[in-house]
Amino acid sequence: MAGAQDRPFDLTGRVAVVTGARRGLGRAIAVAIARAGADVGLGLRDAADDGGAVAEIEALGRRAVPLPMDVLDVGASVAALDAAAEALGGLDVLVNNAGGGLPSAPADEVPLDDFDRVWALNVRSAFALSQHAAKRMRSTGGGAIVNMASQAGLVALPGESAYCIAKAAVVHMTRCHAVEWGVDGIRVNAVAPTFIETDGTQAALADPAFRADTVERIAALHRIGVPGEVADAVVFLAAPAASLITGQTLAIDGGWTAR
Repeated sequence: MAGAQDRPFDLTGRVAVVTGARRGLGRAIAVAIARAGADVGLGLRDAADDGGAVAEIEALGRRAVPLPMDVLDVGASVAALDAAAEALGGLDVLVNNAGGGLPSAPADEVPLDDFDRVWALNVRSAFALSQHAAKRMRSTGGGAIVNMASQAGLVALPGESAYCIAKAAVVHMTRCHAVEWGVDGIRVNAVAPTFIETDGTQAALADPAFRADTVERIAALHRIGVPGEVADAVVFLAAPAASLITGQTLAIDGGWTAR
């Protein structure tokens, strides 16, 4: 890829859309991508409530567009993706960050309606948005898609069966899309984080016993991750530095899955 050696992590002139961008990992990813030079569409459940993300990105000298994007509503989400492309002048990077799980429960007690919701939130939404983004990227010479998997998609976590199954599907979806779309210059990769210090994990990690067990299971580094450690990996996978990388899931897990 031209320029990869000169500016391997530079996204200047690119347009990215990040789903679930109001807080946590999504917010960190959107800001990191803007810091690398891209303009960013922010997928938000409520476009009127960006939590200050637009101002933070604009302070970096980049454009930011808040998008009404509840990923369970695929039609509206696809329309928001189109709106971002029109407002910002294209679509080069899609980060399928939005997702979530259920309260811990044994596999034989998970209601099927809850399973369906976890599947729709993590897999169906990412499939549909990737499908639509790929059509746009194909017409402009390519792009990069980064999916949010999880260490839960690489190992079995007792009590988290629905979430583990959904994230494992994201891992394999990443491979399937990479193989089909590579000919169009579209790279598809995923990141698979361990527990990260965010609003979403704050309550669980506040329990000293749970936190100690989690730190022990992060088998090499023995510490909880921070959002920037995931966000920087996403920038790498979206950037020219990763121009020969596709179909891969990068575990950002401090060694959890190595044991």
